[in-house]
Order: sequence, then structure tokens, then C-alpha cells
Amino acid sequence: MNAIISLCHFCEFHGPRILFCTQPIHQQESLHDSDGNSSDSGSVLRDRGFRSPSLSSGRSGEPLTPVILSPKTDSCEACYSVQSGYVSHDDEAQVSYVSNQHPHHPQVFSMVRQACVRSLSCEVCPGREGPIFFGDEQRGHVLSYTFYIRDSQARGLQRWYSILVIMMDKIYLLNSWPFLVPNLRVVINKLQQKAQRVHDEEQTRCPQRSFRLINSGMSVTPGNFRHQRGVNRPARSLVELTDDRTVFKLLHVSFAWILKACGNRITETLLEGPPTEDSIIDMEKQEETEEGFIKLFSKKVGLEDEESAESSSTKEQGDTEAKGEVTGAIEGSSVLCIKNLRKLLQILGDHKFQVLAHHVVIGNQIIVRGSHKAVVRDILNCLKCLLPRGCSRVVPYSTSYEESWKCNFLGLAPDVAVPSHVISDEMFLLVIVDPIDKCQDADCVKLDMFEYELQSATTLPSKGPSVLGKMVLALKNGNLNDEVVEQCLICIKEEWMNKVKVLFKFTKAGGSRSEEDRKKLLQVVGAQPEDKPMLKFWMTGLSVQYRTHILSASKSQASPL
Repeated sequence: MNAIISLCHFCEFHGPRILFCTQPIHQQESLHDSDGNSSDSGSVLRDRGFRSPSLSSGRSGEPLTPVILSPKTDSCEACYSVQSGYVSHDDEAQVSYVSNQHPHHPQVFSMVRQACVRSLSCEVCPGREGPIFFGDEQRGHVLSYTFYIRDSQARGLQRWYSILVIMMDKIYLLNSWPFLVPNLRVVINKLQQKAQRVHDEEQTRCPQRSFRLINSGMSVTPGNFRHQRGVNRPARSLVELTDDRTVFKLLHVSFAWILKACGNRITETLLEGPPTEDSIIDMEKQEETEEGFIKLFSKKVGLEDEESAESSSTKEQGDTEAKGEVTGAIEGSSVLCIKNLRKLLQILGDHKFQVLAHHVVIGNQIIVRGSHKAVVRDILNCLKCLLPRGCSRVVPYSTSYEESWKCNFLGLAPDVAVPSHVISDEMFLLVIVDPIDKCQDADCVKLDMFEYELQSATTLPSKGPSVLGKMVLALKNGNLNDEVVEQCLICIKEEWMNKVKVLFKFTKAGGSRSEEDRKKLLQVVGAQPEDKPMLKFWMTGLSVQYRTHILSASKSQASPL
């Protein structure tokens, strides 16, 4: 994560001060401009990473070296943390995590300094301890976690600290909140536990409360103030408070891990255009994001999940049944793999594939019945590629018939019969997969040793939908490899889904439409009469988000002013 993590404290003499900073440095960046006057000095973030001239790098591949810092004259011991910084290299990601007291880049230092002042003065959460968010586009966005550390010699017997996470991307920072806050809490607990042990030992030797009550009658002057505190120093450093000389090294390791782990946890994808209907359907199946910040329009998928669980249970039961050694060999054979539609077209032949694909794109239920689950599942998985994601409802393998309103892709065991009412009334296609005994050796069984029979009481029109012709043309094009064909099918489906959207908006918005108007619309979008069954079925696969938007827009237009 390209951010900067800082440990700050409130000094009784100098106010809010920065103690320790950890930031990622991308090794490909130019870090020679130690005075911050490079041509890119106006851009604090490069590739969403802070530029910092606090490192010097020689030739490519040389390790980065921390710059030695000297304590400022206006800082006390409590305000000074480390003389030299720490560096950790992530060779795989080409990132170095650098820790020192202050970021050297003027703009980054200004951002951290302002965040430090705000976190320890004006931006206070209820109870004084805990996380809070503030910031803006100019000064950066900040997650501040304020906390106290016990100090028997401080006013109130405790000192005020804060850990800041600063970055320019507000959404990224907010979505990282559930990860950052618990892990910062772990670091804070470690510091507080170390300081509590030191505090308890000091209180055992000399209780400060009774000592201060005894001296409460004395007048407080600048001369005796420090003596009343028991020392001749204004404040103690974090090393002394925790009695741990490696405390800043441990902070460096902790902060570097948080930056790396948080960056690996959330990735960004560059969208080159609007999201497709399939991607929107995928998002709608997640009722809430993992972080809980953005709730999407959601369509309940409990039924589909139950069916998948039921089919999975059926599969496990079927695996335990005695189906013969040949079946077991076929299930585990590597040659039984229908990996894409091209392979399915090769196996079925042109005519059978055209009939099967025609039933698929117009929404008829496809029932694949066979004893070999691997073949049945592969056929159904391939046929799903012909439809938009919102139109596919699959039961991979079942021991009982499922109604067409539950699933349009159904895998059945060989002894399951299709009910008579389905045969007489429903629109379906039954694909029977039977093995052909060509070889007694189970290891030589291949896909071409199966017979594929199509049965249906549905009479198809003589001419299929236009979208099917385009898909078959892409599948038969030998100049295209499988990856290109896959992208072609995605583009074809999205093209026709756009036409479906136009038809849905035309149908649902603006009142009733005549048949003549519908014919004119089909001509405008480039659809033919034979495309109407397909368009009607694909309309059921539109995302809930699009449906809600169109229906709400039509209602607002119909409402009187």
C-alpha cells in the first residue's frame, strides 16, 4: 500500500511532534533530488507512491542507504527517536520500506506534520482513544489512532501518542479500515504492555501519587517544576518508557508489514469501458462487500446455492455407489475433458450442435442424462458460454428431475426419467450420453466412444437467431485460437445484451406500445423476427441494477409535476 505510517506524540514542551515514519519507496523512482527541486516536485505521489529524497541510490540494483539524521536543537529527548533509519527490501515487488524520524520531502513532511497536529489537538474521537478519519484532497486523507502510554513521571501519569496512516486515495484508505484498525491495535497493545510493566516497577519503588500529594502544598515555579517530577529532564523517550532499546526497530518491522499486507489485500483494476452485464451480475451476487462499506443492489441467490449444495451432496452419494470399474476409470481419465465449445462442436457434429445451441439461446431447458458425471458437467459448462451470466441456472448432476423454472441446465443420472407432463407441455431438449463398447480396457476410453442422442418434443423454427449464426461462425474460424474465440463470444453476447436493454426500456417505459412500433424498433437495432424468442429470454438475464434504474426513471417521468 502506497501510504506513510507515522508515530506521533504530544510533548509538554514542544506540542505535537513526529517521532517515527515508515513509507514505501519504489526502486525505479529517481531519488537523487535531496533538495526536493526535481521536475516532479509538484507531484507528491508518483504511481500512488510517495517520492522521498531521504534515500540515495547508486547504480541500478544497488541497495538503498538511509540518511543519517541529527537531532534538532529545539527537540527534547522525548521528541527524538532514531539517529539513523531502517530499510527493508522487497525484491519481488521492487519496493523498499524506509523508516526514519521525518520524511525529507518537503511536501510529504508538511502533510505528515499537519496530520500530526490535527490528530493530537483538534481531531479527537469520543473517549480520546481510538481510530478516527479526517483529511481532504490537498493535504491527504488520514486514519488516526490515538492512545495513551503509561509514564509515572508525566502529568496525569500517562503520555498521549497517535499512529497515523496517510494517503491520497480516500476510497482505498476507507476500504482498508477493517484491516488497518485491528493491526494498529496490536502494535499499540504491545507498546502499552511494555510501558505498563515499566510503570508498575517504578510505582513499586516510588509511588508518584503519594509523592505528589505530599508536595502539593509547595508553590510551583519554573525552577522547581522539574524537581517535583522527580527528574531533571522535561520528558522521557519511548525507548525509556518501554525499557526496550529495539522498540523502533520493531515498529519498523510492524509498519512495513502493515503496508505490504494491506497493499496485497486490495487490488485495483483499470476499467477501459463500462462494466459488462456479466460483471454486474457477479457483483449483485455479493450482497455486501467484504469491508461492508458499499452495499450493492442484490438478488437473492439462496435457491441457486441450495441447488448447488444439493447437487454436490448427490454427487458425493453417487461416488459411493457401485457403478462399475469402467465408470470409475472414465471419471478419473484425463482424456475425458470437453474444455470449450469448439471441442463440443467437434464431438457432436455440425447439425446436432446447431440444434442444441438453438435450444440454449432461446431458453429451452437442456437436460443432459448420462452415467458419467464428468462428461455431463463438461457439456453443461460449455453450453453456459452461449448465454449471458444472468440467464444461466445450473444443476450439474441430480438424481431427480428439477423444474425448468429452477434451472435451464440440468444434469441427470441415467435412471431418472423425464416426467410425462414435461414431455407433453414443456420446452426442453434431452441429451442422452451413452458409452459405446469399443474397448474392454478402461484406460483407452475416449470422448469419441460415447453416443450423443438428442430428443425433444419441441419444434424449432427453420431459421435460428442471428446471434447463434455469429457464434457458430466464430467457432468454425480456424484462424482464431481458443482465447480469441472466447473474447469474440463475450463481445457478441454484450452486443446483443445492449439490444435487449433497448427493447426492455422500450417495453417498460413510456406506456403501451403497438406491434408496429415493436417491428420498427427491431429494425432499428438490427434484429430480425426470428430473434424475438431469444431477445425475450435474454431479457430475464438483465441485472437488477439496470431494471431498477429503468423502472424508477419511467415512474419519475410518468408522475405529474
